[in-house]
Amino acid sequence: MCTSATRDVKTVTERSKHEGISFFTITLPDFGKAFERWLDQGQVDLHSRTGFRSRPGQVSPHFLRGYLDLVFDRHSGVLLDSPSIDAIRAIRQLTLMFGKIGLKASDSRTAKAMLEFVECEKDVRETDARLGPIDLETFNRVSSMLFGRAFTWMDHEIYLGKAIPKHGPGVTADRLLGNQKFNQRTWTSRLEEIFPAGEFLLPNWKYYDQLDEVDILEPGSEIPVKVVSVPKTLKTPRIIAIEPTAMQYAQQAVLATVLGGIRRDANLRSFLGFDDQAPNQLLAEDGSRTGNHATLDLSEASDRVSNELVMSMLHRWPHLRKAFEATRSTQARVPGHGVIPLAKFASMGSALCFPTEAMVFLTMVFIGIERELSTSLSPRIVKQFRGRVRIYGDDIIVPVEYVQSVVASLEHFGAKVNVRKSFWTGKFRESCGKEYYAGEDVSVVRVRHLFPTQRTDVTGVISLVSLRNQLYYAGYWQTVKWLDQEIRKVLKYFPTVSPSSPVLGRWSVLGYETQKEHPNYHSPLVKGYVVHAPLPRNTLDGEGALLKFFLDRAREESEPESTYNRFGLINPVPDEEHLERSGRPQAVYIKLRWASPF
Repeated sequence: MCTSATRDVKTVTERSKHEGISFFTITLPDFGKAFERWLDQGQVDLHSRTGFRSRPGQVSPHFLRGYLDLVFDRHSGVLLDSPSIDAIRAIRQLTLMFGKIGLKASDSRTAKAMLEFVECEKDVRETDARLGPIDLETFNRVSSMLFGRAFTWMDHEIYLGKAIPKHGPGVTADRLLGNQKFNQRTWTSRLEEIFPAGEFLLPNWKYYDQLDEVDILEPGSEIPVKVVSVPKTLKTPRIIAIEPTAMQYAQQAVLATVLGGIRRDANLRSFLGFDDQAPNQLLAEDGSRTGNHATLDLSEASDRVSNELVMSMLHRWPHLRKAFEATRSTQARVPGHGVIPLAKFASMGSALCFPTEAMVFLTMVFIGIERELSTSLSPRIVKQFRGRVRIYGDDIIVPVEYVQSVVASLEHFGAKVNVRKSFWTGKFRESCGKEYYAGEDVSVVRVRHLFPTQRTDVTGVISLVSLRNQLYYAGYWQTVKWLDQEIRKVLKYFPTVSPSSPVLGRWSVLGYETQKEHPNYHSPLVKGYVVHAPLPRNTLDGEGALLKFFLDRAREESEPESTYNRFGLINPVPDEEHLERSGRPQAVYIKLRWASPF
């Protein structure tokens, strides 16, 4: 089967000239999301807002009609018995590829997002007021069954003082950067109760006299988290909260303990993912083929996890609960709204946000399963769901026969299921960045950055080369050929290299090119641009340097065989300049040089 796209190309060209970039970043993605819902429902929805008209007597929009005819019946709108996978992939690629370009949203859209952040707080408080003693008893009972052994181990580790803190590389609310964080002299009275400053801020007790310099903040004078917006899409920004240094430092100690406890439990390792999205993606693929698994997505996931619910979940483990309570910021500074108290446990930005929301959502899921089973959960029943339930952040996968009860449970306890990105009735599934239809991968290659016009736009250059290489492996040969010409307008040298090469070059299944040999090692070399991202200069000496050394050594001893994960729990072996340079790169450069093509 084939179709013509001539009229569609004309439509895109004319409307983009009239509507500008919003046509690509808002209008087309809205069409793509509506198309996904049609696949899930099995027919075109006449009430969908696609931004495109339908002709009289036709259900589906006139835009992309030729492709839609390969998927749906033109007059009834019903999904064909054997829809074209290529057509589905093509429609999704065109309509969704520009939806997540990292552009700064308008001031009005940013202000709206901040207002929604504040309104979400009200929703959390209303949920807290609505949940009764029976709800909390059920939640605590199920969470204890799931996490009881892990929580006991975590509680014991906290009690013995084995939690090891860690500074992250990012910014903090009190503006300490890099190595400066090891000389921090601000702590809170809440932290002092469970994590004494003498144990966390000093290399050892020989330096106890320096405690006189530590400012212990009472709850009313603590530094609030700083709520900021970062580019996500032109339609709406991503809202995150920047934590104070002291909180971020202690949160990492609790995080390492939490992940250590979860890794020790076979059930929890099966149900929860923190650094590997592949299990979720495999279940989504299987669900699209067999219909056995539903994929659920949550809106404002972290912002709707109630602190009251988290504290209730931990009530039987006093040391662990105190650690969670002490490392949680209680106030937020929101642009346009001042400082507000927080009812949520934590926003994105807290080291404990991701694992805590996963534990809370897993409890909600099993409450829904229990209600559908009409019998109390037992360890034997829970074990039967290994490989059938999986949670990675706000991406949730459950057996399809329990989905209605699970959705009801999630929403009862305050979560908000995003029905536009949740699928269970048709053959379309989506989880952790991968999409499938009937077992076929129909994932989209996305444009993440506007095309650069000069080489000094390093982020744009790196993104464009990445886009070219992703499209190459996705099989869009003509697009890749055109992109190669566009890239050469910016990069004079653009050799063929392997994916493991440091050079910004063209990936190919045919191998890599060699332009000369290394004079000493006789290894192949090519001339190309290499990314260089130097760490900012940030000198550390004295007690701060000694503290950093002891913390690195303690982590190496406690986790000798661990690998890196998204939380950065394990430091790399310190380089020779780790006391001279630290933090995140403040600038990225590309340098022309000879380097390995593989």
